[in-house]
Amino acid sequence: MANKKDADRNPEHGWAQVLQPFFKEDIVVVNKAVNGRSTKSFINEKRWDSIYKKLKKGDYVFIEFGHNDEKIEDSTRYTNPHTAYRYNLIKFVKESRAKGAIPVLLTSIARRNFNEKGVLIPTHGDYPLETRLVSQEYKVPFIDLEYYTELLEQSYGPEQSKQLHLHFKAGENPYYDKDKADDTHLSLLGATTIAQLVVNQIKLLEDASLEKLKKGIK
Repeated sequence: MANKKDADRNPEHGWAQVLQPFFKEDIVVVNKAVNGRSTKSFINEKRWDSIYKKLKKGDYVFIEFGHNDEKIEDSTRYTNPHTAYRYNLIKFVKESRAKGAIPVLLTSIARRNFNEKGVLIPTHGDYPLETRLVSQEYKVPFIDLEYYTELLEQSYGPEQSKQLHLHFKAGENPYYDKDKADDTHLSLLGATTIAQLVVNQIKLLEDASLEKLKKGIK
């Protein structure tokens, strides 16, 4: 989701980085996502505190984690999906609501992870499940982005889906002097397509708290 450095040169884009153009001027996207953070490190680095302190009534808080909570080899980031990850999501939901803000939960985007038979294999374990369960239990507006990005990857297929991500030969793009094959992060095409998916799902959500946001869509 994050705003990437060197935005004018860097082929990598976060989907929230390109979200603003889908909305009219009265909806302002403030993207606080940061590469490489899990729910745990986002909290421990006081990044959530900095958001919480500034939240106002009527703000929308889009919450998508999971990729880095999975890092089982890193004690600063890893969370058990059924305990710490779940309770961190609940913390974000409850504290957003305490400020009068409206949380929206999203499952993690799919990785481009096709096997030799062309089957897209999931990589996120139980993290999306826990996001779904928290959204149900706490009646949080919910976008199943894992599902819609799986459909996206599958529609492009094993080869063409490289366009959604960062696949470059050395020297093909000035930003990369070595071969690049990244199936997690997004190209401008991937980011923009996923931002459109999110906007499409906002339109479909039947939740009165989202009416202002819906009206702000171009």
